[in-house]
Amino acid sequence: MPLVPTRQLMDLAVSAGRGQGAFNVLHLETVEALVRGAVDASCPLILQISQNCVAFHGGLEPLAAASLAVARAAAVPVALHLDHAEDEELAKRAVDLGFGSVMFDGAALAYAENVAATTRVVDYARSAGVYVEAELGMVGGKDGVHLGAHAPGARTDPAEAQDFVRATGVDALAVAVGSSHAMQERTASLDLQLIAALKAELDVPLVLHGSSGVPDQGLTDAIGAGMTKINVSTHLNGVFTHAVREFLAANPGTTDSRKYLGAGREALVPEVSRLLRLFAGSFSGALA
Repeated sequence: MPLVPTRQLMDLAVSAGRGQGAFNVLHLETVEALVRGAVDASCPLILQISQNCVAFHGGLEPLAAASLAVARAAAVPVALHLDHAEDEELAKRAVDLGFGSVMFDGAALAYAENVAATTRVVDYARSAGVYVEAELGMVGGKDGVHLGAHAPGARTDPAEAQDFVRATGVDALAVAVGSSHAMQERTASLDLQLIAALKAELDVPLVLHGSSGVPDQGLTDAIGAGMTKINVSTHLNGVFTHAVREFLAANPGTTDSRKYLGAGREALVPEVSRLLRLFAGSFSGALA
């Protein structure tokens, strides 16, 4: 199937009451593994390139071109998303390059500045039919922790979230409900009542960041409570890296990087497939 708009995948997930996996790209080997896993699961996939990944590669275009090429050749629907862009110009560049969606992360900005910047990105993206995800700045919650931190104590206030969505016109909203970025143990406990309250208050899909720290049951419960887009990065990175370490330990004389990167790529495929099936199977209306 051809590359598809992110909006198409999100609309289908919302209407079916299932979760939509969105997994982060680090390099070409992860792009290939993520798409192969989606094909094996017969599930759609959102590929994500973060601003940090762009900085690592020294620019957006080369990795974006490779990701778009792999997506266009996939046997399942695949969309391309720019993740955690704090730079408005980078978000606009992604729109111009053909990304199906961008996430503008104004969490470090004061609320009014976040609204203004997010609105500018939405206006630019909308002219190209590109879907926009956003993140709040300071939200009502324990110790005033901002949503961008996604610390376990941070919580999104439903009323403030509603005001933010109305003010900016965003298509999806990342919310703080108990997860945290870069967790290497799957021990986070999500606030399911808050997810349900946010779902009831907002007319846009909810996005869970920091999903790597949430156990399987917590993720399926979150989808059942109203979460749609499930972002996973650290957990999958760990699977890839563990396989590379195992290969090098068993083959210490290896100098051809394709061999150990290939081991990482192969290990990633079944876990990608498993997670996508998990998210899609949360409701009876999910894809097979």
